[in-house]
Amino acid sequence: MNEYKDFTQRWLDLIGKPVNYDFKHNLQLIRKFETAEFDGELYEQANGPGTVQRTLLMLPKTINEKLPAVVVPFYYPDRAAGYDLDTLEPTNEPNNAMALHLVRRGYVTVTAEAYHLTYRNLELERQDFSRWRLTADTLLHDHPEWTGIGKLIADTQLLVDLLCSDPRVDNERIGIVGHSLGGKMALYTGCLDPRIKAILSSDFGIDWDRTNWAEPWYWGEKINQLKAAQMDHAELLRISGLKPFILIAGLYDNEDALDYLMRAGYSDSSRYLFINHASGHRPPLEVLDQAYDFLQTCF
Repeated sequence: MNEYKDFTQRWLDLIGKPVNYDFKHNLQLIRKFETAEFDGELYEQANGPGTVQRTLLMLPKTINEKLPAVVVPFYYPDRAAGYDLDTLEPTNEPNNAMALHLVRRGYVTVTAEAYHLTYRNLELERQDFSRWRLTADTLLHDHPEWTGIGKLIADTQLLVDLLCSDPRVDNERIGIVGHSLGGKMALYTGCLDPRIKAILSSDFGIDWDRTNWAEPWYWGEKINQLKAAQMDHAELLRISGLKPFILIAGLYDNEDALDYLMRAGYSDSSRYLFINHASGHRPPLEVLDQAYDFLQTCF
């Protein structure tokens, strides 16, 4: 990793960091619950001065030793968990329920609200996509030297903190898995946080121009600086030290995405998996199972 120190720093410089952002890293248990498939612990986790992110820890029904764990970032916990956290009824979005898939396989999983729900108090339905622009505008007004992607990384790293502080988790076996928005969060946090040992990203748009990286809740206008400096996600993967990486393509990623892995330096087939199901944005369950099987070999 040391040989890529300068490259890492230029990514960090562009991601930026906030000022006047000190806060007490508090974690408060709100409630415990059980389903037939996992035991749940719902927390409020401080994620900024005066803000919290609702965070769900999902545990296998039987724990006899320290377990591997996976961070599953997404819009809000219910969708990754596959259960409505208020009613404990299934959400009927099986392709999105990655945290549920993984807890079934024996992993501890953690997922939380993204910052469009936590940074600004808006009287809008949480599904209302205008939350993203309104919240990002406020974030960048408050912290003009930061970026939306920087906030997403910071909040996701808090989930890694939670896992590392939990005695039920094997800190040497922590991965990160995400789809779409969650795939972006998985890529960046996984590449920049050495505590994460393996990354699975699904259809997030590895090429700058194949998805909405220029939106203010991601890179905003800084996307032009990245392009001008010829910085891309092959470089980001390279500076990660070529951690085991799984890329699922479907719509926003296609066969061309494999070129990024090759340019990053992946050559050993035991270190990467590329699947292009080419059937739309959401990955089929059999493709996810294939990806999870590979993930299991990475720890």
